[in-house]
Amino acid sequence: MTEHSSPIPGNALARLAQALGPDSKRKGPPPVERWNPAYCGEIDMRIAADGTWHYMGTAINRPALVKLFSTVLRKDPERYVLVTPVERVGIAVEDVPFLAVEMAVEGDGEARQIAFRTNVDDLVQVGPEHPLRFDRDARGGVKPYVKVRGDLWALVTRSLALDLVAMGEEQDVEGIATFGIRANGIFFHMASSDELGTR
Repeated sequence: MTEHSSPIPGNALARLAQALGPDSKRKGPPPVERWNPAYCGEIDMRIAADGTWHYMGTAINRPALVKLFSTVLRKDPERYVLVTPVERVGIAVEDVPFLAVEMAVEGDGEARQIAFRTNVDDLVQVGPEHPLRFDRDARGGVKPYVKVRGDLWALVTRSLALDLVAMGEEQDVEGIATFGIRANGIFFHMASSDELGTR
């Protein structure tokens, strides 16, 4: 569900949390960044580009299990790992581990707030700790991502990506006409206006 047609009083992140219900007040993920157990090798687990998790070639169809695994996922410099206090195992990730599947937007311009819910029910509000980044796909199109935690990112789904682009604006950045989006007082660069053909 995407909402940005009219401002509604309140915080975009709080609205997403309310939509998730009481379980959204659960504890945050465990402190995997502080754990450094021995590396135990790879396991046959893969996160596909569409966000589905697979184990030994079969999709994991239990959302609760996927959410559990997602809480102990970390990106080390050389690989993605599932980590506990006693072991660390490598897994394959085709693009990034998460999808941003719902967006809430409050306000406009400098005051705009954007929050996302991921496919594993992480809630993030765009800002310094959860920036947006815009890569290019194989056809030259824009692929937006939002940082979830650590070095874990979520790909913004296509329908929400179109909404983000629709909120974009042009700004002069060091003498270059740049297209991007404002959120939480920050201008996130999508592309130069020439790259997007808007000039």
